[in-house]
Amino acid sequence: MEPVTILIALVAGLMFRRIGYPPLPGYLLAGFLSHALGFGEVGIITAIADLGITLLLFTIGLKLNLKDLATPQVWAVTGLQMIIAVPLTTLMIVASGMVFPDLALASPKAAWTLALALSFSSTVFAVKMFEDRGETASLHASIAIGVLVIQDVIAVGFLVLSADVPPSLYAFGLFALPLLRPILVYLLKSAGHGELVVLFGITVALGTAELFELVHLKGGLGALLMGVILANTAKSKELYDSMISLKDLFLIGFFLQIGYYGLPSVEMMFVALGLGLLSFLRPLIYYFLFVAFRLRARTALLASLSLFNYSEFGLILAAIATAQGLLPAEWLTTLALAVSISFFLATPFNSNVHNIYHRYVVWLHRFERKQRLDAEEPADLGDADILVLGMGRVGKGAYQHLEAANKGNIVGIEENLDKVFQHRDEGYKCMHGDATDNDFWEAAELDRRKLILVSLTNHSENLTVVKLARQFNFKHTLAVVSRYPDEQKELESLGCISFNLYGEAGHGFAEHVMKQMETTLV
Repeated sequence: MEPVTILIALVAGLMFRRIGYPPLPGYLLAGFLSHALGFGEVGIITAIADLGITLLLFTIGLKLNLKDLATPQVWAVTGLQMIIAVPLTTLMIVASGMVFPDLALASPKAAWTLALALSFSSTVFAVKMFEDRGETASLHASIAIGVLVIQDVIAVGFLVLSADVPPSLYAFGLFALPLLRPILVYLLKSAGHGELVVLFGITVALGTAELFELVHLKGGLGALLMGVILANTAKSKELYDSMISLKDLFLIGFFLQIGYYGLPSVEMMFVALGLGLLSFLRPLIYYFLFVAFRLRARTALLASLSLFNYSEFGLILAAIATAQGLLPAEWLTTLALAVSISFFLATPFNSNVHNIYHRYVVWLHRFERKQRLDAEEPADLGDADILVLGMGRVGKGAYQHLEAANKGNIVGIEENLDKVFQHRDEGYKCMHGDATDNDFWEAAELDRRKLILVSLTNHSENLTVVKLARQFNFKHTLAVVSRYPDEQKELESLGCISFNLYGEAGHGFAEHVMKQMETTLV
């Protein structure tokens, strides 16, 4: 009956998309509904979910910069949040056992273990939200993912310590894996640009995961490590882009899987709802910790809300504790429902995070520290009359063309700080900034700018930039790339010049050929 489960997931995802939500809550609902109706083979869905998580961790590794984990905004905030959240959650769990005796735990150790499981945030949810909003290269995404990686490492450490079988002595041999990097990079280059790139990614991700499992370590940790080993190469981005759609498809299995942990009783529903409401404290704790460590209000808010909900690793920890007899099976079902509720609660806040910031910007700024991180200082655009927002391949190409034609004083804006330095080394005048940031536009002195070209990750991000530019009364030319006719039409309705990358590629190709022919004839 798996086709029926897939159909339910599709319909539920479309319904949530129709009402303005991402499809993710629809997949959660589809899992509970399929389980209630008796559809779907849980073993197959679990296998798909495990594959999705493995590929997710591998793609995170491809984008991960290890130096980001060394900043106190990451490791210190992670530790302090757990110090605050775990005791509060333990009190809630103990109180629940007093009110509902069927959920009373036999020992304090069980309550603390369950609270630890609930202290982690969902890597799957956060990464998916950042990808949907086109913010994977932003500072707040980098910090949030750093927190999630440290939490995942802590969770893996707990799994190792609690495992019935300790890690094998052969596990020490895994320290030699980085030595394979030259060989793996050579193989990746040899794969070309087609399906062999995808096959290479699947092979190394699943192969390393299986290798870790053989020595009694969590396979996901191996996939993450392999992604880190292959990061920062000429082919890393292409490998990442090739794996994204496949990873997203298999991750649907993870969201469906949550519904198969069991159907809750009325008592479980009350406790799960209480835990779900308790999750509202999480972004508040994170926000005040982030601003205390010198992040701007906006960066702190976006990072905090991405860490709103409970984690898939929490379910894994609880499942192991249940198998060891530390937790009753009722708590595993309760936790699965609490995780689902936290996903439902977190989704609208993350989908509307920019509107929330704009609405409460004055209140949020009250908690900022005067001293900021260097990466948080506002961009100095000087006397530039042309801004190129997004210095990827399209943005750099536009910059080069305008500079060669001597059209004006040009500045590129890039949200990835490492790429800013790289572009500067290549001779571009490039500043660090986030074009979806209200504060960026407030300091941009738009009356001095004559042309703004927008080439960001996706259409949603481009639309946000257009609306901000109009909100701050930019009255000159705004040019934005699009990829599909409906996107182009929407941008043009907002008064933008829109260039369809796919639709007008043939025109650009022909124009380039004609120019080259003219040069040859001369």
